[in-house]
Amino acid sequence: MPIVRVDLWSGRSREFKEELARAITEVVVEKVGCSVEAVTVKIEESPAENWMIGGKVCERKV
Repeated sequence: MPIVRVDLWSGRSREFKEELARAITEVVVEKVGCSVEAVTVKIEESPAENWMIGGKVCERKV
């Protein structure tokens, strides 16, 4: 049972997240050889100001 976790800045639409989950699921099914029903995609969202790269707060670019 593959589980894929995706961390994103908050603010994306439900439609975007559903399409992302579908695309990830398709790739996992193709590469792992499991059924669609076996794939779990978990999307975690947090505000951009909670993300740091190189010690600096990220600029939101959604």
